[in-house]
Amino acid sequence: MDRPAVNLYTDGACRGNPGQGGAGAVLVDERGEIVATVRRSLGHCTNNIAEYKALIFGLEEALKKRYGRLNIFLDSELLVNQIKGSYKVKNENLKTLMSEVRKLLSYFDGYKVAHIDRSLNHMADKLANEAIDEAV
Repeated sequence: MDRPAVNLYTDGACRGNPGQGGAGAVLVDERGEIVATVRRSLGHCTNNIAEYKALIFGLEEALKKRYGRLNIFLDSELLVNQIKGSYKVKNENLKTLMSEVRKLLSYFDGYKVAHIDRSLNHMADKLANEAIDEAV
């Protein structure tokens, strides 16, 4: 059975860097309908860790929903380029998170990752900031 595709938008946010962090993810089906959202408080972390965690939570949600192919949209140029292999992951904490990202991506039939402008990622950004607000 061919598993459907989904668009995944994720964003991590911090109040300060490092600071109080939050993660948001939105899954949008091929008809443009939101099929799931994720919002989690992260406690004290860096912005890059928040970006990675948001992606991980989004990937986990897409797996739970049994999607096969992903179109991943991120406003973190660093994370996009690290996933694509254009940039090396040098930070030890991020290496661990990238390992988790790669493992999760291996469960999908395929994926594409693209950098988008922050203005196109407002839903995931809103969720990440709501998660911070709830924790504060």
